Amino acid sequence: MLETHNLTVRFGGHVAVNAVSCRFEPGTLTAIVGPNGAGKTTYFNLISGQLPATEGTVRLNGRELMGLSASARTRAGLGRAFQLTNLFPNLSVLENVRLAVQATQAGGHRRGLNLWSIWSDHAALTHRALDILQSVSMIAQQDAPVASLPHGDQRKLEVALLMALEPSVYMFDEPTAGMSHDEAPVILDLIRQLKKDKTKTILLVEHKMDVVRELADRIVVLHNGQLVADGEPNAVIASPIVQEVYLGKAKVAA
Repeated sequence: MLETHNLTVRFGGHVAVNAVSCRFEPGTLTAIVGPNGAGKTTYFNLISGQLPATEGTVRLNGRELMGLSASARTRAGLGRAFQLTNLFPNLSVLENVRLAVQATQAGGHRRGLNLWSIWSDHAALTHRALDILQSVSMIAQQDAPVASLPHGDQRKLEVALLMALEPSVYMFDEPTAGMSHDEAPVILDLIRQLKKDKTKTILLVEHKMDVVRELADRIVVLHNGQLVADGEPNAVIASPIVQEVYLGKAKVAA
């Protein structure tokens, strides 16, 4: 479904991501791990279009995405959640999700402008938004301004926005970052629910290896921008190169 080939980005003389080639299949959750500065978030930025690549390609269902903007890649099916929430703080929870639903349907058939179509479209958008809020257990907060929500609920709402966009690929960049011990399981439960849909592909950048062990079908390890390991979680975690990387002793050829 999603494939990168020789994906590379250079900043001056520094190669932040170095010729990374990976294929991510539907029905799988792949954890992308590595020490700080390994290139994980940069790799995500190259895939989702926040950062232009120096070399290489990104394809989704065979479609070349290089040259497309981040918003165009979202419309193509890439859904991205960030380390920091990306919400409209002065709008209500329901209004945030309804806008995401509306954005998803904006490219569809438009009826002529009349009061009935405006009302029915609004009602349909609201119904879909409420369904999504129900699935993330946020119906009770639907009228609350987003700025008033605790951090954990804002992260839940960001997952709801991703669901509203109906992507074929979900990309989570440290989804539990900044969350309390009590808040983190809620987000992880949402990801477990998404994982049940075998038509979807999930990519997860995460530092917490207990989370990775539980959720991942596969682990990809980056170090100094290079792919140094790729495979089944237990085997990858136990491999000498990964043990060395996490101890800061790896010597990876350029």
